[in-house]
Amino acid sequence: MTETTWDLTPLFPGLESPEFQKAWEGLKGEIVRLKGLLEESALLEEVLTSLDTLSEKATPLRAYLYARYSADTRDEAALAKLSELEILFLDFQRLRPRLTRYLALQDPEEAGPYRLLVEEAKEEALHMMPEGEEVLAAELSLSGRAAWDKLHESLTSQITAVVDGEERPITKVRNLYFHPEEEVRKKAYEAELKAWEAHEVPLAFALNGVKGEASVLNRRRGYRDDLEPTLHENRITRKALKAMQEAVGESLPLFRRYFLLKARALGKERLDWWDLFAPLGRGRRWSLEEARAFIPAKLALLVPNAAKVAEMAFNERWMDLLPRKGKVGGAYCMARGGGKSLILANYEESFESVSTLAHELGHAYHNFALKEAPASLRRVPMTLAETASIMNETLVVEAALKEASPEEGLLILDAYLQGAAQVVVDIYSRFLFESWVFQRRKARELSPREFKELMLKAQEEAYGEALATRHPYMWAVKGHYYGADFYNYPYTFGLLFGLAVYQEAKEDPGFAGRYEALLAESGRYQAKELALRFGFDLESVDFWRRGIRVLEEKVAQLERMISP
Repeated sequence: MTETTWDLTPLFPGLESPEFQKAWEGLKGEIVRLKGLLEESALLEEVLTSLDTLSEKATPLRAYLYARYSADTRDEAALAKLSELEILFLDFQRLRPRLTRYLALQDPEEAGPYRLLVEEAKEEALHMMPEGEEVLAAELSLSGRAAWDKLHESLTSQITAVVDGEERPITKVRNLYFHPEEEVRKKAYEAELKAWEAHEVPLAFALNGVKGEASVLNRRRGYRDDLEPTLHENRITRKALKAMQEAVGESLPLFRRYFLLKARALGKERLDWWDLFAPLGRGRRWSLEEARAFIPAKLALLVPNAAKVAEMAFNERWMDLLPRKGKVGGAYCMARGGGKSLILANYEESFESVSTLAHELGHAYHNFALKEAPASLRRVPMTLAETASIMNETLVVEAALKEASPEEGLLILDAYLQGAAQVVVDIYSRFLFESWVFQRRKARELSPREFKELMLKAQEEAYGEALATRHPYMWAVKGHYYGADFYNYPYTFGLLFGLAVYQEAKEDPGFAGRYEALLAESGRYQAKELALRFGFDLESVDFWRRGIRVLEEKVAQLERMISP
């Protein structure tokens, strides 16, 4: 019988335990030690060792506290300690300008495997304000963009909408988009828009605040535009992003074909917004025991070590699997140290939950592959962080499609394409929207009406005539706009990069070993350099077309299933 809650005791027996107290004091001490090393301009080796030690000490503490809180948001002790940890890390953030300048003065050739950290510091130092201003910016961020982000999160978590006379949380209303009956989906859409309209003013102020602060800081730091710092953060070149976006533009007719196929299956000429997540076909129940057997078995066919990690995750209780009151929604995977992970899921007996679990287990495999890397070289940019999860998910979907009944196969395939369409088409609209917002925000604040107009314009460019209706409030729905800048395109990058790697593995079974090496080195190189080491050219549109071709095959498969 599969255990459904995780075992956190290998991390710490409890908050009051001597082990936890020792780890906490150890982290505090390491931050003090790093500060001293920087003040005395210590040897590079000493500073790097301290950085690694600090990361090794922080990882299990953060994992333990967030796991306790996310599994039960009523755990006040864990939440309080998590807040203390954030304040403790503010001491480290205050050191970052000094650390960056220290690393920028070093010779990359003498940094060994840490060369990337020195090179990145040299680039970052070119865009740093004076140290006092950087420290002030870090401290003010808690009452600046972080506060606007919390306002969005708090406000949107409490919004309700009325459907058929019943007041429901906005999250439950949005879940009605998955309902098989169009009348239910349409009512949810209409109710949702009314709910967002009632709260558009504070949300517009929040978005203006977040983007206004970012734009001022980017300008003060000398970036050429608001996109540039995110390229550095994601370790990609502007040319690579341009090549990817060109391939995305080429793929839009493919996705419009998919939308029209889905409309035909639903008996409509064109899809409406409320039809994007409408189910096609019918699926059976997938028990957790079936998922436990199915996922490792299918991963083992191409990536044996990914299967072993999945087995470890089940056997050693790395996962909290079932929904319950007080537990956060969705799913995540976070490193806990030693190549091991913690995975939170809200498993329901559907193939979608099987696919989600496989996806998170891919992140766990990535963490496993990184275990031998120095701790400060385990940070993987968002652009590369989805590689293993996309591989896992695609392998499991492919295997399920071979074994499923026609009705279930239709459901699985459409759900897969739904997800791909969100990551390619909808995220393209989000990228356009955010680009336009930054351009206009430099001059003044934008009104709710202007945000809506820009959102509709972006959706028009992305979806074209394939949709009969739009959603003018997606800027209010998506928290990503408030918590970060250009949080969108790394998802597209991750999907298409992961699919290109998957295609390579299919064509070359010997690629499996190289694939794990790619994951192991993903925190050590810029994305372009990493990809070239494995024969991929990110600045070539042809590379991105490889990922699109996997999706072309899926659309063609759906067409065969739908057409008489």
